[in-house]
Amino acid sequence: MREADTYDYAVIRVVPRVEREEFVNVGVILSCERARFLKARIEVDPTRLLALDPSIDLELVGRHLAAIAAVCEGGEAAAPIGLLPPRARFHWLTAKRSAILQTSPVHMGRCAGDLDATLEHLMTRMVRVLPPAVPV
Repeated sequence: MREADTYDYAVIRVVPRVEREEFVNVGVILSCERARFLKARIEVDPTRLLALDPSIDLELVGRHLAAIAAVCEGGEAAAPIGLLPPRARFHWLTAKRSAILQTSPVHMGRCAGDLDATLEHLMTRMVRVLPPAVPV
């Protein structure tokens, strides 16, 4: 039996008006040091963001979210941060900041299987709006 991997994750939040501290979860960053895995999955619901701030610049938000994904991928395109090891990039991405894009506190989990599937599971639980429950 394969040994479980320990991973860390943080939820990506868009905070349209920082002073109000309201946010919409738009993605998850998942890091597994042992597997040298660092990936972000992002899904933006413009309707939810516009509900918090009708004047939000969705194009600007999209560019900033694309930068998070680029830093996770690493390499020259995300330099100089993209040249750091995956774990250092994760810590840089999840550092506390007061800006339109923030992350939740870092949480830990264990996974004995596919880290991509784990990331998908976290997206379903933390980001996607679930359909309303059907009364019985």
